[in-house]
Amino acid sequence: MADEDSGTGLPTSLEMAWGLRERPGKGPRPTLTLPKIVEAAVALAAAEGVDAVSMGRVAKELGVSTMSLYRYVAAKEELYVLMADAGVGAPPPLPPEAQGWGWRELLTDWAYAQRAVLMANSWILRIPITAAPVSPNQLAWMDRGLASMAGTDLEESEKLSTIILIGGLVRNEATMAADMIDAIIKSGVAPEQALGRYIRTLRLMTGPDSHPAVTRLLASDAFSGSGEPDFQFRFGLDRILDGLAPLAAGRRPSSPSASEGQQ
Repeated sequence: MADEDSGTGLPTSLEMAWGLRERPGKGPRPTLTLPKIVEAAVALAAAEGVDAVSMGRVAKELGVSTMSLYRYVAAKEELYVLMADAGVGAPPPLPPEAQGWGWRELLTDWAYAQRAVLMANSWILRIPITAAPVSPNQLAWMDRGLASMAGTDLEESEKLSTIILIGGLVRNEATMAADMIDAIIKSGVAPEQALGRYIRTLRLMTGPDSHPAVTRLLASDAFSGSGEPDFQFRFGLDRILDGLAPLAAGRRPSSPSASEGQQ
């Protein structure tokens, strides 16, 4: 629940995460802290999945009563926000060569860095998105993405739309990859074997008369011949950046009404 008197509009737990509030109460330093609660919840999610996380289960892992957690976190939804923030961490430092990068290289680095974090912590993808980012690390990632376009002619609203679009691509691709990895693990077969089975099934179930486009796809090297494991992600990201390039350079298409008036 948000603290209306603070003026931030944030729950107490998030104000603590921002360092705007001290630990509750006076006296000896308590053994239970907000970072310890979040750390235990993250460890549980990484080991057993997000569905295993509950206030009661986290309290059990910490050896405390469930009610003691509510002094720090008002609800599981708040805990989810803090867990996701801890999971993504702060954006990694840019490499030295980034001094000479343009907006395209900076956004590409931003997208790949996010993807790497989500692939390494796929449990984050199972946390529902219920609000805009307001936690420290999430806003640091947002700022890095927006700052990547500082030297362009994009309007601020277009910069925001860009990071939402690219962020959606990153999350969707990471979710699909995580789902496929989970399915392969459950099947007990190697990834190459699973792909081979899928291709054989497609060839059995399709043909040039019923599925001509799929048949052409199977006749190509689309499934195994590209040699680039990140091809789909790179392709999608490049197409977004290609479409953005004219706007970033200040080349804006004329409006339909203007074009009609010139005819």
